[in-house]
Formats: sequence, structure tokens, C-alpha cells
Amino acid sequence: MSQALTRDCLSAHDQQVLDSIFSPLELTSSVAQAIDPGANAELVDIEIVNAAVHESKSLEVSAIRLTEDGKLSEALQAFEEALNVAPLRASVYNNRAQLLRLAGRDEEALCDLNKAIELCTQQPRTKCTALCQRGVLYRKQNNLDEARKDFEEAAKLGSSFAKAQLVEINPFAALCNQMLRQAFDQLK
Repeated sequence: MSQALTRDCLSAHDQQVLDSIFSPLELTSSVAQAIDPGANAELVDIEIVNAAVHESKSLEVSAIRLTEDGKLSEALQAFEEALNVAPLRASVYNNRAQLLRLAGRDEEALCDLNKAIELCTQQPRTKCTALCQRGVLYRKQNNLDEARKDFEEAAKLGSSFAKAQLVEINPFAALCNQMLRQAFDQLK
């Protein structure tokens, strides 16, 4: 049976678990979608929209598209412009952190994520995503205590990605994952 056919037979949750086993440090755009709306139906970002915020959002969307197109220096410039227009928008810091991670600038990404989390008083959805990103960076740095704290907080906000990460950094779960990975490798 082909691997593609096998994956098509799995639920979205099972696919996410397998992805997290085979790529434990990979953080994709699915994290934002992995927030379980049933866990916290009120998880909605609140932001007062004025002309500056509207312009900042437009610049942020442009920066995200540039990032997706691999135009990282142009995207970074657009994120800077978005922050110059509205310096207190947490989502800009959160999204710029993703760009910085892609550019291999993890320490700068951590600074942006810290700022995003600090600013997220009315944006639980953005905070959840920023906590997941920061948890992944801490995990990459082998700082499991800090990663666990971030994933626990994000899990309380309803992130299924964070819940899966908590299982993975549990030493007993890690042993099970290793055995499962070996079993799958033998099936290939």
C-alpha cells in the first residue's frame, strides 16, 4: 500500500500525530488551525481597528505573502513598516518571528515572540500561536522546561498542537514514539 494512500485513510488528528513524530520540531501554519474551537469557543482576538491598524494589517498580509514566496528580505521590510505604523500589534511580532525562524535567526524570533506574548492581552488566539512557536524554539534549544510551560499554557487555550507536543516531551511518551518510529521504519 502506498504511503499517500495510507495517509489518506487517517484522521486529521492521526496525521498530525504522525507528522509530529517524524518531524517533531517542525511548526507549520497548521498550528493556527490546530486550536480546538470547541475547547474555548470564546477564543477570539479583539483589536480596535483604526486607520493605523488597518494599514498595518495590510502590510502584514503583504509581508506574509512575500515570506511564502521566499522573498525574506522584502518581507522583513514589510513587517518593519507594519510595526512602524502600529507598534503594539502582537500578530505582527508573531508573524515576523516565523520569518526570522525561517531565516535561521532564532534568538531574534524569541525576542519577537516574547513581545507578542506580552502584548496579547486581548488576543488569545495570537497568544496561543506565539506560545506554540516559542515552545518549538525552546524545544529546539533543548530547553524542555520552558517548552513545557509554553505548551501547557497554549493547551489551556485549546491548541491540539500544544497538547501533542506535551505528549512528545513526556519521557514515557518519547520512548513510545521511538518504538513507533522504529516500527514504521521497518514497514517501509
